[in-house]
Amino acid sequence: MTKQPVYHFAAIIPARYASSRFPGKPLVRLGDKTMVQRVYEQAKKAVDMVYVATDDERIFRAVSDFKGKAVMTSTDHFSGTDRCAEAVETIMRETGQNIDVVLNIQGDEPFISPDQINLLKSCFDDRKVQIATLIRKTDPGEDIFNPNQVKVILDKDGNAIYFSRAAIPYHRGIEPSEWSKENPFFKHLGLYAYTTEALKKITSLPRTPLEIAESLEQNRWLENSFRIRTAVTDRESISIDTPDDLERALRHLNNFV
Repeated sequence: MTKQPVYHFAAIIPARYASSRFPGKPLVRLGDKTMVQRVYEQAKKAVDMVYVATDDERIFRAVSDFKGKAVMTSTDHFSGTDRCAEAVETIMRETGQNIDVVLNIQGDEPFISPDQINLLKSCFDDRKVQIATLIRKTDPGEDIFNPNQVKVILDKDGNAIYFSRAAIPYHRGIEPSEWSKENPFFKHLGLYAYTTEALKKITSLPRTPLEIAESLEQNRWLENSFRIRTAVTDRESISIDTPDDLERALRHLNNFV
């Protein structure tokens, strides 16, 4: 039996300075390190090749200061996925190295677990997988109605059918307050991986009605017949979107190893 060639993975951390809700977020300090440094160091525990993709010289210099690798990208990107697509082309051109799969590591999750990254990588043991992401099963009684926490429904093979800010699926004949007790829901964690070929294709597609309605780019990929494989993690993500989130993260830092 012929052994399959090993995939070459690269983790790319999109990091922009001009966040509307939290300007300069990648450079805020969590203890003795910036947030972008903490994300970078967590990613390095699971992936050999890690880059920060940014549109701001201040972030680029900060990454260089801690001896990390960074690449400059356009200021015009609509999403982190778009920024990753430009970055991977630049990295392959400048290094001469081939990259088969790009891991899009959220730049505002300084406590991302290497186990979660490795779980995402394992989706590509199935060579038919083009795009993968992580999800988490909710606990009974957990809030499933927060529109900022995206839900997903799956087919029998663990591929995503649809992503929504609404609580899906709807349970007819059951009070909404009882839904999460009757059946587990799945919450989406914003950690993606794509083959380089798939990444190039999905970022060339025009926006679609379901993407626009939910403000979720992954629905564009589904509407264009791409499959998104999911892997279930039992870890909740801790993202920092606002200064209030930063206070919560600082408290978590005391327990972080």
